[in-house]
Amino acid sequence: MEAKLDFDRIERRAKARKRAFTAADYVFLTLWALMVLFPFYWMVLTSVKTYGSYNSEYIPRFFTLEPTAQNYLDAFTAVPLGRYFFNTIVFTVVTTGLMLLVIIPAAFAFARLEFKGKQIAFTLFLSLMMIPNELVVITNYVTITNWHMRNTFQGLILPSVTSVFYIYLLKENFEQIPDELYKAAKVDGTTDFEYLIRVMIPISKPTLVTITILKVIECWNSYIWPRLITDNPQYFLVSNGIQEIRENGFGRENIPAMMAAVVVISVPLIVLFLIFHKKIMAGVSRGGIKG
Repeated sequence: MEAKLDFDRIERRAKARKRAFTAADYVFLTLWALMVLFPFYWMVLTSVKTYGSYNSEYIPRFFTLEPTAQNYLDAFTAVPLGRYFFNTIVFTVVTTGLMLLVIIPAAFAFARLEFKGKQIAFTLFLSLMMIPNELVVITNYVTITNWHMRNTFQGLILPSVTSVFYIYLLKENFEQIPDELYKAAKVDGTTDFEYLIRVMIPISKPTLVTITILKVIECWNSYIWPRLITDNPQYFLVSNGIQEIRENGFGRENIPAMMAAVVVISVPLIVLFLIFHKKIMAGVSRGGIKG
């Protein structure tokens, strides 16, 4: 009887300890979420404040009783924000499409084809990831300038049509497909290109979706290269348009209008991530597991 009571007491303590740890986890995650989301809340809140009310706040207020949409109207009238959006969409769609055309055959070659020096070539290829981005930007700038492609969409797009990391990620995913499928396809007379299109790409669709979304986000947030290679506002992207808005649009003091422009530019990526975040996580984890 005493043993049973001791066992019950230990079980109750274990359950209480588990509930305490669970409550602590929820408290920590809630605080962490508030810390992460607060800048977004402050950005949206500032964007709906009037210029006068914002400047009259000696102590920042965490709410407003007189929200306005005028700042969002100014975001599209003070500067050609619509053109920046169009340029960014063209840059993102074309760059992502060309990148897929490059990385899919490259990953297939390293994953399935056999050729002399394959391992050495792939090792040297991976070593490119060790090169600092600053050096790559410098060499790309010199090349594009020598080809007279500054202030053109070709100059914006060409340096971004491949990625060593994405080729590696897709190669690891391709290698998870059983070799028996490839051998059976070859027995049936299927060419390598047909096998890639009909078998490997459909099976690897989650990883391809993840790569596509990550590339879209990368292109949308691209700043250094577009700012370096273009000085003509006609080719500015939304990321560079923010600087143009600050310098030649609203000025450095109209913070609410600036925040409205930032909200407009950020919303597409936020929506994209909220819709596809599960696919992104699943694709990355699948590409990194071999078995």
